Amino acid sequence: PRGADEWTVLRVAGDDVGEVEGSDGGYRFRGMLIDTPLPVGYPRPTPPGAVELKKYPSVRRAEVAGSMSPDIGMNLKFWPLFNHIKRREIAMTSPVEMDYAGTGPNPGHAPDRWTMSFLYREPANGELGKDRSVEVVDTEPVTVLATGIRGRYAWQKLQEPLASLGRWLETHPEWERAGDARALYYNGPDRRTSDLWAEVQIPVR
Repeated sequence: PRGADEWTVLRVAGDDVGEVEGSDGGYRFRGMLIDTPLPVGYPRPTPPGAVELKKYPSVRRAEVAGSMSPDIGMNLKFWPLFNHIKRREIAMTSPVEMDYAGTGPNPGHAPDRWTMSFLYREPANGELGKDRSVEVVDTEPVTVLATGIRGRYAWQKLQEPLASLGRWLETHPEWERAGDARALYYNGPDRRTSDLWAEVQIPVR
């Protein structure tokens, strides 16, 4: 049997949902598709309806921050990030990450600030530091509680999934919230809205 810590993805609810098919650069689930590679070492995406504990390694990422509506910010700040990877000839990866600062123990609260990030496939793809309005940083490894989402990308769309994660934590006191909510958006505008794949996460310990 596996030891208590010998897992990367652990399904804790929604066993009847089914499993994600495929491999990196070709994940599929019931009409949804992720055809862009994830950073090396990133766990597979979580399907809608499932709740999973997941361990993420450190990742090098290019990030920008803001305090306007996160939905508006995602549209405006896409371009500085896209231009950054274009200038440095860095291949696009999936997902785009959004960290929602100030949500803390009350994830339904609108974020005070947010950070939007493009992820490097490997740290060797680019150097740390400032590039115009973009900051390139290495994150700390993190363990999260996650659930998948299908459809439109919007802050409001995250509220019920976040509430469901909160309910799971209330009934599993062996795990506690360890940070603000974040979301992983796996698809670009080439996918139709009804097939967009994302997941929302709460860092835990």
